Amino acid sequence: MEQLSPRGLAVSELVIEVFRANGALLAAGDALARPAGLTSARWQVLGVIDHAPATVADVARTMGLRRQSVQQTADALVADGLATFADNPRHRRARLLDPTAAGRRALTETERAHALWVDALAGSLDPSQIEAATAALRALSTALRPEGSR
Repeated sequence: MEQLSPRGLAVSELVIEVFRANGALLAAGDALARPAGLTSARWQVLGVIDHAPATVADVARTMGLRRQSVQQTADALVADGLATFADNPRHRRARLLDPTAAGRRALTETERAHALWVDALAGSLDPSQIEAATAALRALSTALRPEGSR
């Protein structure tokens, strides 16, 4: 393996910590969403379409995910009666994903649990570290975007 510079090593350690945090956040999200019949992935998709119906491709872009994975989640939401596909007046084939009343109830229940959980978690973290971590992750996300999309 090639020797990393000190900055390269620091970024590599940051990436590993992001992967660990992502796994822990997904597990926590699944636990928070489970009582409402959701998973982290379903919660995220419902959160995107709660404000306005969107195509699967638009949801994927918003979340920074592949369209195929969002399509699977969207199909599962529809199968479980938590969302529907509606005709899109701007595009004949790209239908709009829209939450149902049951989907909105599940989202509201999960968001309530999330608010309690995140407030408790915030109490155990230093506010300046939260701000620094947020700034670092935003910078990392910006650096990872393709050159033309910055």
